[in-house]
Amino acid sequence: MAVAKQAERRVGQILHTIARMLAYGGGAILVGMALITVASVIGRALLPFGLSPIRGDFEMVEAGCAIAVFAFLPWCQLNRGHVTVDIVADRIGGRIKAFMGLTGDLCIALISGLILWRLYLGFGEKFPFFSQPLRDGLGMGSKPFFPETTYELELPVWYPFGLALIGAGFFFLVSLYTAWRALNWVLDGEEGAQ
Repeated sequence: MAVAKQAERRVGQILHTIARMLAYGGGAILVGMALITVASVIGRALLPFGLSPIRGDFEMVEAGCAIAVFAFLPWCQLNRGHVTVDIVADRIGGRIKAFMGLTGDLCIALISGLILWRLYLGFGEKFPFFSQPLRDGLGMGSKPFFPETTYELELPVWYPFGLALIGAGFFFLVSLYTAWRALNWVLDGEEGAQ
């Protein structure tokens, strides 16, 4: 009675692999940001000895953390790692629990689509390339007169926007998949039914 169960499993395996790699990448970025922070704090502590903090450390950490968060979201959604009210969910039957899971997955799919849309519009405001007709066709708005950069390092702001947009796009795809998976669970009568 499930909807394309074999296709759902194959798609799930592919998304699982990609989401895991994105999460590993996000973890590596966070480790790098932690190392930058530690080196910068040590540099500040040892100013009398000729060391100094890393120039623009807060800009790099800000951008890195934003990219990492969007890299983690697909993995979290795929594994149903978002907050749930288990006190209620553990006391109800299989089909009702599966229906509640489907409702939650549909809400997250809607919200992830909204996040993707708004992040794309923000990216369009920062991205300084493409002709105006192409930008209009892509819904990116007017080309910025001066490309926005960070204050100290003068890094283009569209770099972290673009990398976060990749994670947000994949989060949306994973959210659609989890809604499909949850629908099959409702039709099977139990979460995790094979």
